[in-house]
Amino acid sequence: ALRNKKEQQEAIEHIDEVQNEIDRLNEQASEEILKVEQKYNKLRQPFFQKRSDLIAKIPNFWVTTFVNHPQVSALLGEEDEEALHYLTRVEVTEFEDIKSGYRIDFYFDENPYFENKILSKEFHLNESGDPSSKSTEIKWKAGKDLTKRAGQTPNKAGKKRQHEEPESFFTWFTDHSDAGADELGEVVKDDIWPNPLQYYLVPDMDDEEGEGEEDEEEGLEDIDEEGDEDEGEEDDDEEGEGEVW
Repeated sequence: ALRNKKEQQEAIEHIDEVQNEIDRLNEQASEEILKVEQKYNKLRQPFFQKRSDLIAKIPNFWVTTFVNHPQVSALLGEEDEEALHYLTRVEVTEFEDIKSGYRIDFYFDENPYFENKILSKEFHLNESGDPSSKSTEIKWKAGKDLTKRAGQTPNKAGKKRQHEEPESFFTWFTDHSDAGADELGEVVKDDIWPNPLQYYLVPDMDDEEGEGEEDEEEGLEDIDEEGDEDEGEEDDDEEGEGEVW
């Protein structure tokens, strides 16, 4: 043990010097990791394109994927789900340098709800690290603005929220209140987009329950079924400043 304050102070100064070296290496590692991410982001693009082309051949792929995703399904009312049946393609594009943001594009067929063929939302991080977002203005057809229908009935997948009046999924395009913590944007980019097939293929819970009943009839006993106790998180209703194209 160091006996006097002078020796302790010298040790603290040496620790600080070593810490600076560690910090320098961490910064260097971050720069090199970013270069690797940028390289592989480019290499993945042709495969994303090929996957999107194949997905386009499967009817209702994206609406099924969203309904099967626990966080997204909690945001969907019945009319939202109806509108999403016209969704044919989803694209997530990270900006070339990756660190400055990303864009999500939703491609729609002609539909009875809005005129737009593409709805987009972009997330930007400026050099100071300040987040912002902007999105397409939805051109709703007469009487079809789902964001003004507060009392939508939650769909089957979102039945745990029946005690609430869910906002429309489409309010996401007008909500720029917290661009740095946009839960839906992050879920689509980081969870769904890397592998949407895993959610498209989630088995129907009703089918699973039916199979369980058949198993019991065949003599399999003492199977305890636990209910889904997940609770949907409250959405932030605040509306902040943002841009609309």
